[in-house]
Amino acid sequence: MKNTLKIIAILFLLLNYSCRAQQMIQTPNDAHKLKINNQQFINKPLKVLLKEIKPQIKTAWGNNEGGNQFFSFKFIDQDEIKRKSIKDNSVGLYVYVKENLDWDSNKRVKGKEYLWTKEDIEKYGNLTVIRIKVIGKD
Repeated sequence: MKNTLKIIAILFLLLNYSCRAQQMIQTPNDAHKLKINNQQFINKPLKVLLKEIKPQIKTAWGNNEGGNQFFSFKFIDQDEIKRKSIKDNSVGLYVYVKENLDWDSNKRVKGKEYLWTKEDIEKYGNLTVIRIKVIGKD
């Protein structure tokens, strides 16, 4: 009886652990996986894509001009971007959305215009992804 309970407990733990999905993007250099698997995210809310990204998005900006609405996401902060060596080696993620963006850097907190926040996820999370582009390492 004790052995049966131990086996059931072990199986339960193994099944529970293996059923948890691992995020697709573990490091910034994994960003190319989003492009490869883009059909999982096309015509879905932006928040679905963002849940698959483990590294923190540190900077972002939105473009809402000329019929192209997209976000540019980087995994490095503004100080790192200013250093040319890091800028050349950084990965950029461009996510195009169907709806118009309400992004105006002038209306954002001074000094933190390009900081991606939880409030941004709430505000823009329901926008529909129509294209994914990755620039940088792959």
